[in-house]
Amino acid sequence: MLIEKIELQGFSLGSRPPILGHHGIRWATSGNQRIMHLGFDWDTTEINIMLSAKMSKPLSGTARIVINSIHVKGDLLLMPILDGKAILYSFLSAPEVRIGVAFGSGGSQSLPATELPGVSSWLVKLATDTLSKRMVEPHRQCLALPASDLQKKAVGGVLCITVLSARKICSSSKGSPSRRHKCSAIDSKEEDQLENKELQTFVEIELEELTRRTNVRTGYNPNWNSTFNMILHDNAGILRFHLYECTPGSVKYDYLTSCEIKMRYSPDDSTIFWAMGPDSTVIAERAELCGKETEMTVPFEGVNLGELTVKVVLKEWHFADGSHSLTSFNLSTQNSLDEASISLSKTGRKICVTVVEGKDLIVKDKIGKSGPYVKLYYGKASKRTKTVSYTSNPVWNRKFEFDEIGGGEYLKIKCHQEETFGDESVGSARVNLEGLIEGLKRDVNIPLEKVSSGELRLQIEAVRVQDFEGSKNSHASSGDGWIELVLIEARDLVAADLGGTSDPYVRVHYGDLKRSTKIMYKTLNPKWHQTLEFPDDGSPLELHVKDHNALLPTSNIGDCVVEYQMLPPNEMADKWIPLQGVKQGEIHIQITRKKPELEKKPSSGSELSPAKMHHQISDQVKQMMIKLQSLVDNDDLEGVSKSLSELESLHETQEDYMVQLEMEQALLLNKINEIGQEILNSSPSFSRRVTFP
Repeated sequence: MLIEKIELQGFSLGSRPPILGHHGIRWATSGNQRIMHLGFDWDTTEINIMLSAKMSKPLSGTARIVINSIHVKGDLLLMPILDGKAILYSFLSAPEVRIGVAFGSGGSQSLPATELPGVSSWLVKLATDTLSKRMVEPHRQCLALPASDLQKKAVGGVLCITVLSARKICSSSKGSPSRRHKCSAIDSKEEDQLENKELQTFVEIELEELTRRTNVRTGYNPNWNSTFNMILHDNAGILRFHLYECTPGSVKYDYLTSCEIKMRYSPDDSTIFWAMGPDSTVIAERAELCGKETEMTVPFEGVNLGELTVKVVLKEWHFADGSHSLTSFNLSTQNSLDEASISLSKTGRKICVTVVEGKDLIVKDKIGKSGPYVKLYYGKASKRTKTVSYTSNPVWNRKFEFDEIGGGEYLKIKCHQEETFGDESVGSARVNLEGLIEGLKRDVNIPLEKVSSGELRLQIEAVRVQDFEGSKNSHASSGDGWIELVLIEARDLVAADLGGTSDPYVRVHYGDLKRSTKIMYKTLNPKWHQTLEFPDDGSPLELHVKDHNALLPTSNIGDCVVEYQMLPPNEMADKWIPLQGVKQGEIHIQITRKKPELEKKPSSGSELSPAKMHHQISDQVKQMMIKLQSLVDNDDLEGVSKSLSELESLHETQEDYMVQLEMEQALLLNKINEIGQEILNSSPSFSRRVTFP
């Protein structure tokens, strides 16, 4: 069928209701849940749905399609929840659907009133697919039963979601049935002892088009305790929670599993939350008032894949008349919201992403014109490629730029197929952008998730923006402090030696300064626990992990860049950074921008006191010692000699001010004695009782 575009011109379902339970009603029990089984039969000729279809080549013009009858027959399930205040309903299996279609003229350039081939079967398939996605088990709809004010219609709301923790989750690399059975059999004592150091996970929360993500946590039973504000644009919605695994050394996050919580506004201003429980049971909660916390533990989809505990608060509902329901919100939750809502700071670099091509995409041949395109999401920005005509191996070569954001923000990718009747997802992925090195372009192939085939080729690079205002201010204000870098450990490094191990050490480049850690022999998981310090001048900080060889040249086993410029003074950042240029490996570091206590600047024309000058000289000596150590490591004898002379000069200046400080101290004591003597002389009675030394 060659339809280019279709529009709805008229819609009426008539007044004939469906017949329920014509052959009887049967009650059943699943766990503690009562379920009503009854037949559903809706056969009507009063329906009138008018569609206008624009035809594509070789046909032309328009055709009018009229749906004048429909017959839907199936087995319906009704599940009362919350003491009968709401009902979940769904079909037990896909219902039988028949649709009657008539054709008519569509105007002066319309087709004759003849039947277009395939229209009726296409409409039946469309109706069946829609019902299967929304109302066939395990997909259920909710009907709130309390009496309602018909003038009050909820059109949106504000949610607060806290992802608390998960239990008994498994890695994608350890997802065999026996492994999952082992995960499910962990008892409470083993939970405290079992710690999977390799399993790092985070949760992505999705509500409509809005997504948020937690931090990365380690272990089978991670605790995130991350809180987010999200907006709902209807009186009902679905919260989806996607669990991802961070694979060391990989730019891609591995999708593990998902779960979801549905919600709906009830006309008595309460909110109903429900989800699928174990063994197809129902988990349902009701928040009587806005602002009430509802905690739910929901199993992940799949067999023995663990469970997720979340806390949901519907802060307020918005209504069509402009009013809203709002109650006081828990102060501690609000404080955590304020912390979670802090905007991510920009680093002063641009992330350039080129969507090169796709390979083996799932592109279905449907009605009308179609083709794949890609959407990129980074922070609050989104970009879109053009649509390529129908192909499973499209080539875009489209370059996009984003302002880099600190805090581990990742790139989200969604691949769609553009269709006449709505776009369809053909896969998605997440890309880790941590540790990009300026000037080094990464060419990566990203497999698409939740589909059987397909991957995207991307080229990613980081570019420093020289005139970035935030970067300038950060560098300019950092000249009176130093950088403290703690190189803790690395893991899953590449084996550079024939024996399957490496002798790793880290070469640190900070501007023109270079420092090295000690060498750890025959290991892929070295632990250095070594602290290095550099003067804070805003220079790029690069880490190069090397394999030491006694005779042969050293080999590189990974690089990364440490972003520190936007760190608050005297606050430590602890992070694992994936190594670039290799297939695997990541390094664990702690970094702090050390700054002395900020003091008020002296007024114009005034001089620093000896005490303040002494403090300033001490800081200069400390920075000079750091510089001297670096020069010694680099065998720069000329620089060492010059620095020693400067250091001696600083020591002499420091001694002069120490002498001046002692003189001022002596003068101050003499002045105190003089004042005390004057007090004694002016009060004879007091002088007889007290002798001033």
